[in-house]
Amino acid sequence: MTVFKRCSLLLAGVFLCFCFSLMEQRVCFGNGENITFYCGNSSSNCRIVEAGETPIATKITLNDICGESAEYKDFNLEEFLREVNGEILFCEELSDSVNYYCKADLPYSINLYGKEINLHICLREDGAKVASPIIFGGY
Repeated sequence: MTVFKRCSLLLAGVFLCFCFSLMEQRVCFGNGENITFYCGNSSSNCRIVEAGETPIATKITLNDICGESAEYKDFNLEEFLREVNGEILFCEELSDSVNYYCKADLPYSINLYGKEINLHICLREDGAKVASPIIFGGY
């Protein structure tokens, strides 16, 4: 086999691997708005990256993602929890919002108050913000 054929096969293999890795990339909340990625290894050194119109393309360019979030104008808590196989572990009621801390089928998690949390939902009158594992930077 000539060197050209071997190089062509190698490049085709690399290209196929790259295509498969792109297909694996998903965002946690693909149907939400204002997708945001949290990068770093903790909330204290977190870098917040807005995804813009192309969240998957943005995600591919980041190598230290430790969480994601999205916003929803119309939000149905029960339906959303069914979609992510979520379970509410505890909640906090504030003057302008209710925060739900949940366990769900999502990739990121932290330990909060002795429980493993990987979904944080903040409900307000004007909509909701959801994040895995939690909302960094406030809402």
